[in-house]
Amino acid sequence: MSDPQFIRRHVSRRLLLQGAGVAMALPWLESLPVWGAESPNADAASEFPKRFATLFMACGVNAEHWWAKGSGADMELGKSLTPMEPLKEKMNFISGLFNKNATGVGIHPGQTGNILSGASLQKGAELRGGISVDQVLANHLGQDTAQPSMVLGCEQPITGYHETNFSMAYSSHISWQNATSPVPMEVYPSLAFDSLFDNRGNRRNKSVLDRVKEQAASLSHEASAGDKSKLDEYLTSVREIEKRIERLRGEQDKAVDRAQSQGKPLFAMERPDNGLPEDIREHMRLMADIIALAFQTDKTRIATLLLCRDISGLFYPFLDARKAHHSGSHDDRSDEWERVSQYYCSQIAYLAGRLDAMPEGEGTVLDHSCLVFINNMWSGSQHDSTKVPLLTVGGLGGTLETGRVLDYMDKGDENRKLCSLYLSIMNRMGLPATQFGDADAPLAQI
Repeated sequence: MSDPQFIRRHVSRRLLLQGAGVAMALPWLESLPVWGAESPNADAASEFPKRFATLFMACGVNAEHWWAKGSGADMELGKSLTPMEPLKEKMNFISGLFNKNATGVGIHPGQTGNILSGASLQKGAELRGGISVDQVLANHLGQDTAQPSMVLGCEQPITGYHETNFSMAYSSHISWQNATSPVPMEVYPSLAFDSLFDNRGNRRNKSVLDRVKEQAASLSHEASAGDKSKLDEYLTSVREIEKRIERLRGEQDKAVDRAQSQGKPLFAMERPDNGLPEDIREHMRLMADIIALAFQTDKTRIATLLLCRDISGLFYPFLDARKAHHSGSHDDRSDEWERVSQYYCSQIAYLAGRLDAMPEGEGTVLDHSCLVFINNMWSGSQHDSTKVPLLTVGGLGGTLETGRVLDYMDKGDENRKLCSLYLSIMNRMGLPATQFGDADAPLAQI
């Protein structure tokens, strides 16, 4: 593209830079006409989108250290929740919610494939569950963004059947586009990055920033000093992520060649032979960074991140944990499992912190978002899903009060439905639904 001028794209209502085989959406800039408004002072400029993301961990937490009490700045957090300390005033710790259709069904897949839908899952060869809350929202809001939703994972899906005769597809996916089909999940950071910037063609290995630098320079001349600083920070962030992606892209290309030479599908190969980052810390952080950029630039408003699948085989040598994820969960009161629980809590804290560092109007991107951290069971040793670990972060544009500890365990099963929470979030995001999953009323007090 020879024209150095940036363009305004009303599909995403953001400023957009374009280069050869790449399109880069930009964060909200106060001094420039955005949000589809004709002038920076138009009323539309004050309306910020609401975003929703879910981060999923499987196999329970260390219940002895997964607690909170008090409220606001005085809230006390259990050991596993200490990563949330800087953000506790923007957090809600919610206990006692459950998925009725995930109880009494045996273990694992039957407790996972409906974590975001509340649907009853069918055993056997034919998949049958229900559409997940993220996809309901994507169907409702997706026309306003370039990408209706982002569905990411840090572990490859697995095939086959569990001993309970539930398909392992239920263990591998939390996002479902309908009753019979999971949403394809992107596990490769390089491909998730490419989708963020529409990076395609034979120049995918070239820097996206180099291809839009003329437009970026032109835009910088029009922006205020404050917005110029924000733009510089954003481009620096993209460059930093891009550098981390470069090495992984090479590893992924080698993995494709290995799979072809061995006659195996890529998903059937073990990490790191399959091209996924050997260090899971790097993998999870990159995926969180990509979601953060997608929300900041309004590329999408809906995201899910499967940090680990159910019956996960991930290892955590950096936590001095000897057992793989699933087997470690069977000793869920151990110090080792507490470290694993805290580590996963640090992932939602990291993403929330990134969003909270992104100014947007009088608040931050986090203030206009709702992040949900959820686990499919309370106890891995007991496979107990009569309540699930859950917390939310972000005020969803002022519609969600935060800094609270909410316990629904003694409210009766009709009043502690997980789907009631999802229904409440849907309503606050502008979807006038009256029923979702097994819930026909929003969650009280939320």
